[in-house]
Amino acid sequence: MKLLTAIFTLFVVSVSYTNAEPVPDDQRIPVDFRRSTLLVNNMQSSLALYHEALGMTVVYDQMLETPMDNGEMRKRRLVLLRANDNFIGVLGLLQYIYPAKPQRVERFDTPVPGDPIFVINAKNLDEVWPKVAASPGVEVKSIPEMVIYPRKGGGNIKVMQSMVRDPDGYWLEINKILDAPASSRD
Repeated sequence: MKLLTAIFTLFVVSVSYTNAEPVPDDQRIPVDFRRSTLLVNNMQSSLALYHEALGMTVVYDQMLETPMDNGEMRKRRLVLLRANDNFIGVLGLLQYIYPAKPQRVERFDTPVPGDPIFVINAKNLDEVWPKVAASPGVEVKSIPEMVIYPRKGGGNIKVMQSMVRDPDGYWLEINKILDAPASSRD
């Protein structure tokens, strides 16, 4: 558990957090990071975590059918969820119903290069944590614990941090920032 915490500490310290507000117009670029889409095996298990436990809002839920070369129809279900914005940071869940996709079998106990880590800030971590931990297929790697990140000019950033794997093996850091988040000054 200590090794896992150390790995995440190094990862988070190496990435600059920014305040959750739009970039000023004179600094905007013509590119937005819109969505991450996770391939899932069981939509209901995934929705139990992301929608029911974490409280993300479903903004789109449709069956997609497209013809395949053999004349059959490819069937997929796409669900889009949002936290606080309908355009930026949307989470997509995509289940291949027909033909089904195989599950990746290679799994490590800690994140390794090539593994994405999705960081979710839950201001209500105390409230949602029991629901997250009890969600079907969720594997708790670390319960919420205090992690302290140093600031460049002195001082600290305190974060309650937990780590889980979702039903399909994706790494989620679910945290609660207790101080002002890091900025370019840090």
